[in-house]
Amino acid sequence: MKLLVLAIGGTIDKVYFDALSDYQIGTPAATEILQRVKVNFDFEVRQMISKDSLEMTDADRQEILSVVQDHSGKHVIITHGTDTMVETGQVLNQAAHKTIVIMGAMQPAIMKLTDADFNLGVAVAAVQTLSEGVYLCMNGRIYDVDRVVKNRAEGQFQDLGEGL
Repeated sequence: MKLLVLAIGGTIDKVYFDALSDYQIGTPAATEILQRVKVNFDFEVRQMISKDSLEMTDADRQEILSVVQDHSGKHVIITHGTDTMVETGQVLNQAAHKTIVIMGAMQPAIMKLTDADFNLGVAVAAVQTLSEGVYLCMNGRIYDVDRVVKNRAEGQFQDLGEGL
């Protein structure tokens, strides 16, 4: 398997800057996570947009779609901010002959109590076993991108219909 990981930005890649008392998008967390756990497949992590997902535009989503369609392999994971990952996933439904898993984190990967490692691990397993299509992977679940919503009050995603 040759896995392409597109790092779009979002909380998973945020780092804290003391001088600003603010979080900003840093380098892709997926690189460090995959190297640390010593995965035994080929992967490429490519940083693309580096935005909070609330700042993403339709043009950004078209750019992501283009990169996914141009990738010679079948397997793609997209690390993405949680606020608009569903919208990006719906655009990616146009990509043919790919298995695409979109994931993120509620806490930055650099934090001790992050869900980033867990979510990426589930996404890696999912992208290898699911049929072609676009999926969202969060909170230990795999969702059809067309049947999921973020529940901000609960801090998790929820299925709108039959689960996978």
